[in-house]
Amino acid sequence: MLNQIRPAIALIVLMTVLTGIIYPLAMTGISQVLFSRQANGSLVEQNGKVIGSSLIGQSFTSDKYFHGRPSATTTADPNDATKTIPAPYNASNSSGSNLGPTSQSLIDGVKAAAERLHAESSKPVPVDLVTASGSGLDPHITPAAVQFQIPRVAKARNLPENEVTDLVAKFTESRVLGIFGEPYVNVLKLNLALDDLLQIKPL
Repeated sequence: MLNQIRPAIALIVLMTVLTGIIYPLAMTGISQVLFSRQANGSLVEQNGKVIGSSLIGQSFTSDKYFHGRPSATTTADPNDATKTIPAPYNASNSSGSNLGPTSQSLIDGVKAAAERLHAESSKPVPVDLVTASGSGLDPHITPAAVQFQIPRVAKARNLPENEVTDLVAKFTESRVLGIFGEPYVNVLKLNLALDDLLQIKPL
């Protein structure tokens, strides 16, 4: 029996060292050398200070900024650990609302968001401005969602709409290889470019 157990134990130890230590260390080293920025979270810096990640959305509320998708992430209620409270773009608790298409709560929320946006423009409201993503952390919005907001942003910054439109075009990413996915705009990067345009500090 010992002759049968010994090889099994040796194999467990070998595979543990190989897959639990050597392989992770090798992958970490390779990623730090070849893809350092991505491996460290695709962090975005401004004036030497980290202000976010290009992979995680942020809450922008000022009229001077483009707004991202709504976020349904939550955090523990400090007054009652059995409950949660809204915490938009909470990267430690990535989640969607888990509300189905027949949920009255979802319908009411979308209607309320659409009404607020209709006060901004009479154009049709893009769906990604009134619905949260599955992760709650989506840093991107569609070109249609950006274009919907251009008049508000241009007015708030006293800029010609065509100048803001040209900037948006520069930050619109195309489909991968021209066929995969859909065009998108990174909200954080676009807002930083707006600040650089007028050389003002973020609000």
